[in-house]
Amino acid sequence: MRITKLGDIADIITGPFGSQLHKEDYVEHGIPVIMPQNIADRRVDENNIAQISERDYQRLKRYATQKYDLVYARRGDVEKHAYIDHNKKVLCGTGCLRIRVTDASVVPLYLSFYLCRPETRKWLVTHAVGSNMLNLNAGILSEVPIELPDYATQVKVAKALQRIEDKVSLNEKVNDNLQQQLRLLYDYWFTQFDFPDENGKPYRSSGGQMVWDDVTKKAIPAGWHSAKMSEAIEGIRTGLNPRDNFKLGSGTIKYITVKNLRSDGILDFSGCDTIDEPARTIIHRRSDVCPGDILFASIAPLGRCYLVQESPQDWDINESVFSIRCNKATVTPEYLYMHLQGEAFVKKSTACSTGSVFKGIRINTLLDSRMLLPPMQIVEKFSKRTKLLLSLQNKLNKEIQALTELRDWLLPMLMNGQAAISN
Repeated sequence: MRITKLGDIADIITGPFGSQLHKEDYVEHGIPVIMPQNIADRRVDENNIAQISERDYQRLKRYATQKYDLVYARRGDVEKHAYIDHNKKVLCGTGCLRIRVTDASVVPLYLSFYLCRPETRKWLVTHAVGSNMLNLNAGILSEVPIELPDYATQVKVAKALQRIEDKVSLNEKVNDNLQQQLRLLYDYWFTQFDFPDENGKPYRSSGGQMVWDDVTKKAIPAGWHSAKMSEAIEGIRTGLNPRDNFKLGSGTIKYITVKNLRSDGILDFSGCDTIDEPARTIIHRRSDVCPGDILFASIAPLGRCYLVQESPQDWDINESVFSIRCNKATVTPEYLYMHLQGEAFVKKSTACSTGSVFKGIRINTLLDSRMLLPPMQIVEKFSKRTKLLLSLQNKLNKEIQALTELRDWLLPMLMNGQAAISN
């Protein structure tokens, strides 16, 4: 086993600074730029990814990524990195660090998995600097201790772990497709107003009656009305922060924060802190999370939600996650869930966000937000159509969770030589 440091086997550079890449340089369609918020667990989250022109890409080409590079965030979730598995044009952006293996005896994919070990994640968090927000730099990354078996073993370990991740990736692609179907259906019914009329034809396109609404300043279907979200919400609850209530790191109960809620409607359990059962009991008295509730990330970026379909047995939420329960006399959970992910809601709510360090939305601001309330028979028809898609999405997500747990269990076993891979 060879003992070395990351800086001895790789070239580590910092992405462009603000003086090199300005806000006005970003374009609507162009070459993707990886920013800290785009770094998920060993992958790039392409939702809301920034883009630059070809001209600026050429100007900043020294910061471009290539296949087998790794990209870390300089601030925030410093224990995570994105592994680049393609040769597409992508820039390592402001606030990020690029790692490029320079030692031919190192398998980049193995290195990527190695850096996901709990021990290495803990090392990064411990050695990062900053009080309000953790920060990394090239010097800190250079000192990360690395243990390398022979090249053939690296290949075997990397391939075994990659097979698990390939299955996870396939499930995630299906889930992405399901989420797109859900959003298209919501947009078709409640933005374009082409929900099925009594004859099964698209309402607005078939000449359905539209009336002017003075509140929204637009024509809406007859029988619909604009209302405060408080009419659609029975209550909003939150979890609890540790403070003097309990300690993190004990037990096996997953402690969900805003970082575990994704914009594609998935509850991502990776990187969770843990709590014990007594702590969960304390939290649950406040959160009261039940099936049909909607978990809502109150801190920007908004629009990250999860529709709870089963009673939580091994997780609960912190104070920055809202647990929203719909008023079943006016809406269904599925309709409210899709509304909270909708582009119009996210745009308006983001504009109302407050906070100095972390911008977010307050409960009263959320309750005072406005939404359209269609007749219940339309909302119920929408829910009937979407429940199957949401159920399948939930099933796939549970498979992803199981596979991820298997990978995380195997990872240290293979890295420490406690498990071996046969040919």
